Amino acid sequence: MLTKKDIRREFLEKRLNTPTEQITTLNAQLLAQCRLLDFSPYKLAHIFLPIREKKEVDTHAIVDQARATFPALQWVISRSNMSNSTMLHYLWEQNTVLEKNAYGIPEPAGGILISPADLDLVFVPLLAFDTAGHRVGYGKGMYDRFLEQCRPDVLTIGLSLFDPVAGIADIGPWDVPLNIVVTPNTIYHFTKS
Repeated sequence: MLTKKDIRREFLEKRLNTPTEQITTLNAQLLAQCRLLDFSPYKLAHIFLPIREKKEVDTHAIVDQARATFPALQWVISRSNMSNSTMLHYLWEQNTVLEKNAYGIPEPAGGILISPADLDLVFVPLLAFDTAGHRVGYGKGMYDRFLEQCRPDVLTIGLSLFDPVAGIADIGPWDVPLNIVVTPNTIYHFTKS
């Protein structure tokens, strides 16, 4: 079993070395899987915007599809403070101005602040995940801190272009598994303990 550091390095390299055409195909397949999810019970959904240079999941397509199918669902995006690894969350409206931060992440310039406790659903970025629903992110812990501020019943959905690893060697008590991970071929459901 590999550590988060090893998995992080392996999957970032794997994603970066995957040809762009294949990434486009994987994103289309992942979007088709997301269409199988029912978002009608939810009012506020948080989503991350992709760092295109790192070939992250195309969440714009997911939001466009969901906006057409579930028009009552409102979307929230974050602005990061890298100095203290925290985020502020803003309603993503039609007129929201996006700016890329130093890491290439599109972020809202401002807008209506939303409390994490008001969110019903959070799409969580990841580099990899295991068969128990634990995720490996970029290692800054920002989403771990953010998810601690959300309600216990918030639905967490990871998005991955690749299948899970068997396990992660250094899972700690703060590592709470996701409820769902969507991949291009499968939707995995996990039970939080």
